[in-house]
Amino acid sequence: MQVTEVANEGLKRAYQVVVPAGDIAAERSKRLDELGRTLRLPGFRPGKVPPKVVASRYGQAVMGEVLEQSVNSATQQVVTDRGLRPAQQPKVELVAFADGTDLEFKVELEVLPEVPMPDFAAITVERLKAEPSEQQIAKALDSIAQRNRKLEDIEEIRGARRGEVVVCDFTGRLVGEDGTPDAEPFPGGSATDMPIEVGGEGFIPGFTEQLEGIAPGETRTLSVSFPEAYGAKDLAGKAAQFEVTAKALKHPVTPAVDDDLAKSVGFESLDALRGMVRDQLQREYDSLARLKVKRALLDALAERAVFPVPEGMVEAEFGQIWQRVEADLKAGRLDEDDKGKDEATLKADYRAISERRIRLGLLLSEIGRTNNITVTAEELGQAMRREAARYPGQEGAVMEFFRKNPQAADNLRSPIFEEKVVDFMLELAKVTDRTIPVEELTRQDEAKP
Repeated sequence: MQVTEVANEGLKRAYQVVVPAGDIAAERSKRLDELGRTLRLPGFRPGKVPPKVVASRYGQAVMGEVLEQSVNSATQQVVTDRGLRPAQQPKVELVAFADGTDLEFKVELEVLPEVPMPDFAAITVERLKAEPSEQQIAKALDSIAQRNRKLEDIEEIRGARRGEVVVCDFTGRLVGEDGTPDAEPFPGGSATDMPIEVGGEGFIPGFTEQLEGIAPGETRTLSVSFPEAYGAKDLAGKAAQFEVTAKALKHPVTPAVDDDLAKSVGFESLDALRGMVRDQLQREYDSLARLKVKRALLDALAERAVFPVPEGMVEAEFGQIWQRVEADLKAGRLDEDDKGKDEATLKADYRAISERRIRLGLLLSEIGRTNNITVTAEELGQAMRREAARYPGQEGAVMEFFRKNPQAADNLRSPIFEEKVVDFMLELAKVTDRTIPVEELTRQDEAKP
């Protein structure tokens, strides 16, 4: 095999590779011989098919396999012999080949850059800490009480008031441009004995507000319009009419925050429920504090990470991000920071974000590799079991999916690895702890992630 370097610029490499015709022919003959020893064809004894017959019937297919294997093997040898670390799968372009001639092809790739290790001791970050107050715990308990409220009948015959619940039947029909409702209800637009809070959320805008004053036995026609961003595309932005018949009127009764409430949600006492709420809030605050110190650490690393990044990796990352941005553009869901920017500006911004992500990813990977940070089988198994637990009744199928799809398991490995690298860096960096009010911890950062 003859290899000639034809490009070496920055992280880009290119090689012209020639595999001698004799090597191709020898490998083809070897494959055909192996095939002939196991082949069964009518009119021939097993393993005794003449070589000419084998070559006539299977020569072209075998040659395709030989060429593919030769290209893959030669490409791997080019990479291995030169100690290259490809950033992505090398690109192979066939230059020339005919039966009886040399195989000539071109290999193009980008290599991973040399990543200098930062001085972790020179990095200073602040780790925040917040604890739930009694007021926040009380608010969370009140929320639990609200979610467990019960509906009691209103015996008085009168119109419904805001905050009360109307039990009703309704049928919805789309309205044409001429203002005439369709003869048939649209799918999913009808319900029976549906409890609806007057003025409450969760329905089409304007629907529940029009129920104010309706009395049991009364029928009303409500006119509404589905939002442009409505989940069902066949309904989004369309006008509709709902014929609503009220059947009963109820008012919600919120239970007292006491031992009975605690027992109704599976706890022995109010103290036990309060302890659970405190622990849950603390976990939420600790998680948010972790995100903030991690962001501060990565920001500090980004300032120190000065090395070239493979263009192909940046373009692949940008392509994924831009797909989501385009979807948000069409749906009118752009971030406030992005509204008003033209497409060229948006692309430049998100390409810079893509480059930052790739650079930080390469840096974290190199820090982990250099310091022998790995994800253990037990850690990966725990992550798989946590993921499976999200699908009650299907845990076995989820675990089997991970066993058959190593790439899916690798998607769980990456965040574990990243967190372990972050922990490693925090041990070496200068970290100061500061306790702050919850309101300060939960305040939205002004900087865009």
